[in-house]
Amino acid sequence: MRELLAEDAYAISPSPVPYPAIRRRGVIERRRRLAVAGVVIAALGIVPVATWAVVRGDRADTVVAGPPAGDSSDSDASGDSGAPDSSSASNSPGGSGGSASGGTGTPQGPTPPATPAQLVAGITFAQAADGLEKCLAFDRSGVQHPGEEGLGEASEYRIILAIPSTGDSNSPGDGIYVVAVKEKPTPVRLICTLKNGKAEGINSSGGAEEFVPLVYPDINSGKLYQQSFIDRGNWKLPFRWGVIGTYVPAKVTRVTASYGTSTPVEATLDHGWYVATGVLDRQVTRAPHLKGYDSSGRLVYDSDTDTTYEHVLP
Repeated sequence: MRELLAEDAYAISPSPVPYPAIRRRGVIERRRRLAVAGVVIAALGIVPVATWAVVRGDRADTVVAGPPAGDSSDSDASGDSGAPDSSSASNSPGGSGGSASGGTGTPQGPTPPATPAQLVAGITFAQAADGLEKCLAFDRSGVQHPGEEGLGEASEYRIILAIPSTGDSNSPGDGIYVVAVKEKPTPVRLICTLKNGKAEGINSSGGAEEFVPLVYPDINSGKLYQQSFIDRGNWKLPFRWGVIGTYVPAKVTRVTASYGTSTPVEATLDHGWYVATGVLDRQVTRAPHLKGYDSSGRLVYDSDTDTTYEHVLP
């Protein structure tokens, strides 16, 4: 009897655990808990230093899908008013390279974005590169735990967006957001917050998903397209917004974003990342509506049908 039971036990093969889906749901749930915590703080009459905060200023370490490994091709998308325009750029993961001074690639500086239009509202590449350096120095100034890996050097990153930031009750004072990404040795995405020439916080996401959706909105980049929930109904206008996320270059050739209007903005596709910007002249309650298309023009992604996408703003 024992031998028969043992044979049956070896024959049992449990179904695989859907780790990618569980991990992605966990990321969504952690973000919701942070939003709820922020609401509780506001209810107590305390203005938080940064609603997005987990550690180090407004730095938040979570998991986000990086560009598909081994596929760094770009796809051009025609521009729209307020949207970065695509242009030919190097298809290597590091791009053509460039220093903060705008010269040829050097080990000291990050790689510039695929198009100059990703540097918004007159922000120069030199300013963006200097801001990235300051944010990485800000991160290194913190307490490093044994075995903890830092965020690396500026030369490892490519800047994909530099955009003005609008101050609100949660974080007074206007400034600049610099968004930078790197693929090696581990995918990392940074959103650096700079005000008065100083780094005030870093929102960082890292790691790679086992399952990468065709279009994957960066669920931790809400600060780029919304103001504090404390100011609901009293946003500062006009408001410059931005959206970022990843896409699969082999299957997606166009991404659009609609925010506060029915007219979509064409996103720039930059080495596995999409970037779109625009200007709001009124406050909205719904998050940007994102769509992805393949080379034949067929819709392959719609955020309205994405159950993991947060459609309503906090």
